[in-house]
Amino acid sequence: MISIRTRFIIVSLISVTVALSLASWFLVALFADNVEKRIDTELTGHINRLAGSLEFKSDGTLQRPESPADNRFYQAYSGLYWQIDDPARGTDLRSPSLFDYALPLPADEHSPGTVHRYHLKGPEGSDVIVQERALIVAAPGGGRTIRIAVAVDASVLNDAKDSFARAIIPYVAALAVFLVAMSVVQLMIGLRPLSAIAGDLNDVRERRSQTLKAPYPAELSGLVSQLNHLLVAQANAIEKARARASDLAHGLKTPLTVLSNNALTLHDKGETEMAAELDQLAESMLAHVNHELARARIAHSPEQRRSDAPVGKIIDDLVRTLKRTEDGEKLDWKTVVPRDLTLPIDPQDFRDLIGNLLENAAKWARTCVSVTATSRPQGWTITIVDDGPGVAEDKLSQLTTRGLRLDHQKPGSGLGLAITQEIASVYGLELQLENSGDSGLCVTIAGPGIA
Repeated sequence: MISIRTRFIIVSLISVTVALSLASWFLVALFADNVEKRIDTELTGHINRLAGSLEFKSDGTLQRPESPADNRFYQAYSGLYWQIDDPARGTDLRSPSLFDYALPLPADEHSPGTVHRYHLKGPEGSDVIVQERALIVAAPGGGRTIRIAVAVDASVLNDAKDSFARAIIPYVAALAVFLVAMSVVQLMIGLRPLSAIAGDLNDVRERRSQTLKAPYPAELSGLVSQLNHLLVAQANAIEKARARASDLAHGLKTPLTVLSNNALTLHDKGETEMAAELDQLAESMLAHVNHELARARIAHSPEQRRSDAPVGKIIDDLVRTLKRTEDGEKLDWKTVVPRDLTLPIDPQDFRDLIGNLLENAAKWARTCVSVTATSRPQGWTITIVDDGPGVAEDKLSQLTTRGLRLDHQKPGSGLGLAITQEIASVYGLELQLENSGDSGLCVTIAGPGIA
């Protein structure tokens, strides 16, 4: 799909090209019209000067008048000519520039004093613009009609028009570049509010803001208002869904606890088979409820997180809590975590993610657990290593299976690593589990670089 910017530039190029082409054509036509008018004025002036210098000999023959003061009238085929015809005597007088050529004036009737304009064939096959005026002059023997014609080579007009067109090409090209550049600037300024919306939406996605807050033009205020309404409605819907799932899970936990107590009562009364079956059902249902309760707390996507996770603080809080447990108080805890490291993960999701891994490490470690976090431009990693017995190689891939417990003598529901895997999947993290050296489990969580 072509971007708006590309479409606008293409339209701008086409419209500027068409507009300037039409403007150039109009300017050239206007220039040619002015040159043509100037030529007509010049020709009319020559006719008037020739008419004013007409004289006759005593026998009535028309004398050759003095040519107007333009050297082109004296140069053969120079492009500027005059010709005077005396139809009554059947003679004509021509400027030296016509040399041996006579203008083929049309044999049409002219009203005395009016100027006729037309194109004729000139010397050497050229095209000439001709002005002709018929005058009734007083001559020996009475007044008679004299035709005076002045012609100029039409190439003068064409050359002037072509020269003007070539002269304005650089300026038109420069104007085209300027207009396109201004169109691009206008586009950049016009699209800036859309870029601002994208930036504000990114802030919402990164949980730095809940709504779009930047001031927007009136044309976008309706769109921004609707987006804000949608964001608020979505956030409220997610919170309500989480609350309902949590309420449902908590509502089921109480009767399941009662069911477990009843199973214990039946066991004390000797109904061991039924008690074992009820206890197994209650334990299975309770595990399912706990799993769904944990899932209800997980954000559906990174964009729906409440805020970013302060890694050092959360890990310190979790380690401090585990040190007070029966498994954790006997262990040596080593943490190497940058104090300013913050990850784009919901704090509660990160607490569940790391908490399950630390609880698992505390459960199996013999003497120590180490936690190391690193952050580089290419990505970040958190590594948790314990010195426990480790896991059989063929069982490593099954550790994140929901409800799987490799040792039923240890307390737990088998959901911790499964929940960790789900959280990692939501945020696109890589969860790697492997044995560490001779003993112990090494869990590594890796994510992309932080912008």
